[in-house]
Amino acid sequence: MARQEAIRLTLLLSLCCTLPVQAAGELYRYVNDKGVTVLDRQGVPPEFVSKGYQVLNDQGRVIQVVPPAPSPEEMQQRLQAKAQATSDAQLLRLYSSVDDVDRALKRKLGEIDGLISVVRGNLQSLKVQQDNLQSRAADMERAGRTVPDVLVGQIADLKDEQQRLEKDIQRYQDTRQQTEQTFGADRARIAQLMGTSTSP
Repeated sequence: MARQEAIRLTLLLSLCCTLPVQAAGELYRYVNDKGVTVLDRQGVPPEFVSKGYQVLNDQGRVIQVVPPAPSPEEMQQRLQAKAQATSDAQLLRLYSSVDDVDRALKRKLGEIDGLISVVRGNLQSLKVQQDNLQSRAADMERAGRTVPDVLVGQIADLKDEQQRLEKDIQRYQDTRQQTEQTFGADRARIAQLMGTSTSP
């Protein structure tokens, strides 16, 4: 009888040793496409990783939280915030106060106004030359003489050069306006960052 009990115990122990033992380890908790919370030891399927998940230890405590991937809108907001931070840092390196922005604007506008003044002077000089040549041509026509092609060509060249200078003046004026807008935006941002008034 004792011998049969011993054999039975040996067989039972042998059977237990051959059964697979579930290793203790981490659990992954995630929500599937049906909105159901799933616990899985194998990991999170790739299609659900972007929704975020939690890692639990063998006692069921959360040991790691992987947040959901940002949406396109959130990613855009993060990129905009990063760009704004970079821009702000650059502004703060350039200017320590609103007055610094005002002084820089005044210098820049002075440079542009100087260029416009030079071009206007050149334009006035060309107009004087053109008036002189046209007066000579008119004298020739009144005297019944043919105006030489060279003189006609010189008058045409002066007109072309005047048009070019007028375009330069317009370009400088556009640049002046853009400069005022850019510095105005910089001034407002510096005032906001430093908590000061934006009034000039």
